[in-house]
Amino acid sequence: MKYFDVATIVKTHGIKGELQVLSVTDFPEERFQPGSQLFLTTANAGSQPVEVESVRPHKQFLLIKLKNYDNINDVLPFVKGKLQVSEDQQESLPAGQYYYRQIVGLDVADIAGQHLGKVKEIMPTGANDVWVVERTGQQDLLLPAIPDVVKKVDLDKGTITVELMEGLE
Repeated sequence: MKYFDVATIVKTHGIKGELQVLSVTDFPEERFQPGSQLFLTTANAGSQPVEVESVRPHKQFLLIKLKNYDNINDVLPFVKGKLQVSEDQQESLPAGQYYYRQIVGLDVADIAGQHLGKVKEIMPTGANDVWVVERTGQQDLLLPAIPDVVKKVDLDKGTITVELMEGLE
């Protein structure tokens, strides 16, 4: 079965088993609500199913408590691990919406067909995501993922067509 990352475990928080995690999902409200079923993957223990008991925001992170893990000693081995969902837990998205994993790695070209680079990461900013395009011999290009800039995403061809607004380059 294929698994997709939804969070990276940064460190423990307090002594009651909370984990400080960095969310890498488009749907944190759904993925981390109490009762959510996830998979915990660590270098030492492989992958195991876990259930979210509670979640709360903390700075730019989330503090997540997993059911049946009630003290710091229980969760210390999870640091640097991943919280994941299985492929069958992925919902279908409406047209024009994409999972991060579908966008990262795609080739980016402008409307004239000039190759600009590849999307290397996505930064969620609140208002809109920013796609970081890695360019050869140049600084990374930061593209706001808005309709005025992103004109076409073709997953089958692995390409994104963009219109560079003034000041983006």
